[in-house]
Amino acid sequence: MRKIKLLLSLHPKMILLLLEAYIYLAWARVLKGKSFSKIASSLGDKMKETSKDLIPEQRRKQAEVSQAIRIMSKYTFWESECLVKAIAALKMLEKRNIESTLYLGTAKDGAGKLIAHAWLRSGPFYITGAEVKERFTVVSKFAKMM
Repeated sequence: MRKIKLLLSLHPKMILLLLEAYIYLAWARVLKGKSFSKIASSLGDKMKETSKDLIPEQRRKQAEVSQAIRIMSKYTFWESECLVKAIAALKMLEKRNIESTLYLGTAKDGAGKLIAHAWLRSGPFYITGAEVKERFTVVSKFAKMM
């Protein structure tokens, strides 16, 4: 009940942004269930990157998308981990005509088992997945150009 009161106390624009994030997280989760080869073309140009240049007028929107994805991924009743978050954020930025690059990486865990991670960068900022990206070797990337 406390969380509902907090949500309703937010600015209406923030409530709409959180709702949008929730919808994109659901859509990204559905995409994750499909064959990767079928969804790869919707992620952008394979093995290319977008610019790392700062575009000051985009910074606020990048931060808002990052925050909305981070918050709402905690409240989905489905798995909303790295790839789901990265795809949802990519699509939210695409809607706002902001370029981004989705990275896919692999590493070995402590037991020597292969693990994967996805993260999203827009300009010089990491929108999702930055907290552990250094542990992973990039094996693929997709540039969503505008």
